[in-house]
Amino acid sequence: MKLLPGPNNSWTLHGLWPDHCDGTYDANCDASREYSNITAILQSYGKTDLLAYMNTYWKDYQGNDESFWEHEWDKHGTCISTLEPSCYNGYTGQEEVVDYFGIAVELFKGLDSYATLANAGIIPSTTVTYTFAEIQAALTLAHGFPVTISCTSGALDQIWYHYNVLGSVQTGEFVPTSPDGSKSGCPDTGVKYIPKYLPTLTSTSTGSLPTVTGAAYSGKGFLQAYTGGINKGCLISAGTWYTTGTCATYTAATSGEGFTLTSSKGPCDIIAGEFSCATGNSAGVFTSINGFLAYAGHSTFYAADVPSGTVQQKVFTTSNTVEITFIWQSA
Repeated sequence: MKLLPGPNNSWTLHGLWPDHCDGTYDANCDASREYSNITAILQSYGKTDLLAYMNTYWKDYQGNDESFWEHEWDKHGTCISTLEPSCYNGYTGQEEVVDYFGIAVELFKGLDSYATLANAGIIPSTTVTYTFAEIQAALTLAHGFPVTISCTSGALDQIWYHYNVLGSVQTGEFVPTSPDGSKSGCPDTGVKYIPKYLPTLTSTSTGSLPTVTGAAYSGKGFLQAYTGGINKGCLISAGTWYTTGTCATYTAATSGEGFTLTSSKGPCDIIAGEFSCATGNSAGVFTSINGFLAYAGHSTFYAADVPSGTVQQKVFTTSNTVEITFIWQSA
């Protein structure tokens, strides 16, 4: 799995790789079955749902998903012995390709790395870092065995989950197991977990708000908090500011010349000067000023302090110690 384009609350699928149980593997094992039409093959078998899922979760960092799928099949799929045509009864052309991508996707669906890390308080951030031990502990707890974790320039970017297969890849049982080859390559401390998508902040003149290029307030998303021009946490479901937990998913819906916000706690509004999301609230109407969340014509909010650890901070529209702005990050 890799942190690539795709939903910002999910990792993406890299591939399904066979090896020799020592970390070494063969590659590009059958040139006669190196296909350049993966989409067409899946469509010919009526696998439109599978293809739609891959278009969302099996992404290429350069934007060429089809080429990436071809590479994964040609390099790794052709080396899976039980996917050779001779292993099929009544083989029909290229059905092994369908099996390869179908099995890989089903495995991926059972490995929600983002949720696993978030449940352990490990969420993407531009300011908070984590230890290798706490990342490994969270993933090991979910998988049952240690995983292989990759970092680039100290930033978490790839996870390998390891299995033994009892039977064929098509119909066998995938049994979680320990890594058998390359070891994790992350520092012991200070591991960064960088958000996929952040608005671009560009300073204008002294004393003025930065210019923001970000997503529109529509559909589902997160409200990222900025103070002093630095991303520090986000709003959670009750409307409080938090820096070490999981960001709440908000739903923004057009209302007049603005929009309403709703979290899992209920509609959001400003109640007695405080940002609140609760079942009994009426849905207040918010707007966007230069990309920042705004209420009653103002895009600056306030808190008594910057949240720390498990301490949350209430968010106000009236002046207080810390100034905050919020930017929409589409889910």
